[in-house]
Amino acid sequence: MWKVIPASFFSALLSISAVFSQNKVDLTNAINAIRLKTSKDTAWHKIEFGANLNQGSFSNNWTGGGVNSVALGVFFNALNEKKIGKDSWRNDFQSQYGIVRNKGQQSRKNVDRIFFDTKYNREVSSKWSFFANFNFLSQFAAGYDYNSNPDSVGAKKKVSGLFSPAYLTEAIGIEYRPAPYFFVDLAPGALRQTIVADRDLYLNTPDQKNYGVPIGKRVRTEAALFQLVANFDKDIARDVNLKFRYLMFSSIRHPLEIDNRLDAQLTAKINKYVNVNLGAIIVYDQDQSSRVQFAQALSIGFLFAF
Repeated sequence: MWKVIPASFFSALLSISAVFSQNKVDLTNAINAIRLKTSKDTAWHKIEFGANLNQGSFSNNWTGGGVNSVALGVFFNALNEKKIGKDSWRNDFQSQYGIVRNKGQQSRKNVDRIFFDTKYNREVSSKWSFFANFNFLSQFAAGYDYNSNPDSVGAKKKVSGLFSPAYLTEAIGIEYRPAPYFFVDLAPGALRQTIVADRDLYLNTPDQKNYGVPIGKRVRTEAALFQLVANFDKDIARDVNLKFRYLMFSSIRHPLEIDNRLDAQLTAKINKYVNVNLGAIIVYDQDQSSRVQFAQALSIGFLFAF
């Protein structure tokens, strides 16, 4: 004879199922594989650090020419995102520092970057949300212009340093995310503070513009007519990841002097702990220089991610 199963039994099964169905994703892929995104609550993070070393040497009778050199670079990145219902929080920290030394010259840095971005989103549909955002960009150490000859302490000119410049941005706006790996933020009325802690730095900056900060001051605040940020982060092939961040900023006071910055990085994973990186930065900001700035780096080294 069949027995009637109590309704409370089914309720208990549903409760247990609900507990185990909650999604918690911990990305351990070294180059950030395609992330699992669901409409339910999620939490994931990625932390990575590593070092790159390049070295070259030549004998005294090497007819091909060349100079002995050694270069070392280190980096640390951390990314975290949580989603609970319609609310989500994203924190992104990136840091890089590298030096190169050629025979007969002093050590010089070849990469230096501190970046932190934190953002809160309130979802209004599957692709649209409102956001509030804080962003910080600067560098660790002083930078110098080595155009003078000979290469000596007396010849180099300091052109940058920690908090010289630094950029703080506060923004409220709307986000469009058509795919998990790509989003566009539009923020009319965003505020940006440019900081130059060293008041004497203007003596060596291009055209003595002091990164737009009035000479004798340390801070300049600008209100944006609009600010646009586009962010892409996706594996475009097996063990090959492409990420870029594009920023466009137009101030209310000078709407036609639009600042543009593109940070891009292509990473190919060789094995569990070794990868190759190709990075590039393009900047056009008339407060820094009247010409387009470009920086590029290619490296192979150790990477540990968890």
